[in-house]
Amino acid sequence: MLTTLVVDDEPLARRRLTSLIAEVPWATQVGEASDGVAALDMIARQQPDAVFLDIQIPALSGLEVVKRLRALSQPPTIIFTTAHDQYAVTAFELEALDYLLKPFSNQRFITALERARQAHARDNIGALERAQTLLARSQPVLLDRIFVREMNAVTPVALSEVERIEAHDDYVLVHRAQRKHLLSLRIGDLEQRLPHPPFIRVHRSHIVNLDYVERIVGLDGARFEVIMKNGVLVPVSRARSREIRRLSR
Repeated sequence: MLTTLVVDDEPLARRRLTSLIAEVPWATQVGEASDGVAALDMIARQQPDAVFLDIQIPALSGLEVVKRLRALSQPPTIIFTTAHDQYAVTAFELEALDYLLKPFSNQRFITALERARQAHARDNIGALERAQTLLARSQPVLLDRIFVREMNAVTPVALSEVERIEAHDDYVLVHRAQRKHLLSLRIGDLEQRLPHPPFIRVHRSHIVNLDYVERIVGLDGARFEVIMKNGVLVPVSRARSREIRRLSR
């Protein structure tokens, strides 16, 4: 049986989640809270397996609640529920299992709950605890997917679909197939969370996925240029050319 907790400052939202949980035979609700402080207290007392957590709640935001949960020996799995898509990237960085954008369908809720059950059955350790363990080893938590905004929805995208990443001030432009997605992240921060290879940074403004590279050609004795399989040309800085030479040995 998967135990759950509902945290939302809107009574109607809490009632809907309670009703949805009640329809699932392998899940049970152990409580509810309307603000961040009460949520932390109830999580400590009830120790639920999964928490449906709104982000904009009184006292402490949902994001602050998650940050404080890292002090627990076995934090619960977090499923964010919110009407605002701008927090998706931050939620993902905090290792949330899922991100339900209100209004979400019953089937979307069931999908998220099933993911929580699978995660709990797999190793009985919440995603936050795994992140905490890796951070304790001073190693960055590598991503296997990113969240992108598409109209009024937030979609997880596998890194294998990402062809290249381009910096735009404090944002990055993620290129995949014929689509582009703008994320509120610095390219240096994102670089630390990407597997290397296949992702390599070839310029202060460019990261490429080697799986989508056609070839790398020399322009002169010190500079290279990356030719992507779709024909796009990506410059390689002089400082990054040594990495290219090392990979070509």
